[in-house]
Amino acid sequence: MNNDVKSFVTEKVNELLNAASCCAEAKAAGKNWLDALGTDKESEASRSLIAELEMDIMPVDGLIAFADSEAGIQVFGKETASKVAAHGRELKAAGAKYCDCPACAAAEAILAKKDELI
Repeated sequence: MNNDVKSFVTEKVNELLNAASCCAEAKAAGKNWLDALGTDKESEASRSLIAELEMDIMPVDGLIAFADSEAGIQVFGKETASKVAAHGRELKAAGAKYCDCPACAAAEAILAKKDELI
């Protein structure tokens, strides 16, 4: 991996780690990747990070479905769930594939570089 890619992904992993919307598993994979940089475990950590982010990134249709569900209403509250669903519909209409929360935005940016990571 070249230094430009490494710098870019490092920045995005740090954004991921600082995102309130990031799950514990993605945070662990991100921290593991940062710890493995420059070691013989870098490639393995890159594959693990990519696999975790591919599982965790929220497709926009999933965001809408969750926000419209009873579970989404329980998590967000009725008013916020309605706003999240509406935002998801706006994203979808604009052609977005994924949620644009800080964690998903960082994950999408990292995944765009996955071929260069491994």
